[in-house]
Amino acid sequence: MKLIDQTLQSLTKYLAAQISTIVPDGRIDICEKSIAAHIEEALARTQHCIDGVKMWRPGEFNYLHSSQYCIFLYYLANTIWKNSGDTGVPTRLFLLNKALNGIDLFYEIEMPKIFFIGHSVGIVLAKATYGEHLVLYQNSTVGKSGGDAPVIGERVIVHPNCAVIGRSQIADGTILSQGTSVINRETKENMIAYGAANGSLTFKKPQRHIIEDFFRL
Repeated sequence: MKLIDQTLQSLTKYLAAQISTIVPDGRIDICEKSIAAHIEEALARTQHCIDGVKMWRPGEFNYLHSSQYCIFLYYLANTIWKNSGDTGVPTRLFLLNKALNGIDLFYEIEMPKIFFIGHSVGIVLAKATYGEHLVLYQNSTVGKSGGDAPVIGERVIVHPNCAVIGRSQIADGTILSQGTSVINRETKENMIAYGAANGSLTFKKPQRHIIEDFFRL
């Protein structure tokens, strides 16, 4: 993958310097060593994701593209944790992502291989089940309730200010309209879901395959 204005070595040092600014605890060398050991795998995962997103140029990663960088920081933290069992550097990367992009996306969460973040600010994601080709917009929340976590299917679009809570089941192809809350409920496959005042949901069939605007399917 082509790195815009970076090399593997310079990007590694850049990341370590960013972490040391957010968490200035004198462990920059440890962070740099850990990042260097896993950055190629994390970038390969990032490339697979970027290549699947229609509006992004395949085979290129721009560290100044906030959505791409947000996804990369998650993949890097997740990769380090999976491969080494270390939690120190992944936690610092989680905090860096939170500070830069306003997203709460813990490294232990299993995100899809291909997903798209429109605007990361205010996104909070719990340890839930996330299907492939997920679209997330700002101020969207996925949360547990009473120990129950949502299951989100494939090709789901979550518009701004939505919440998916508890034992909710979000069917494949669901589009959550802006501001919709799904709390311990189910949606219908390939339908737009709208919230009602009493907490129930209403559904409408979309006139076209909106998910194709986002991904190379």
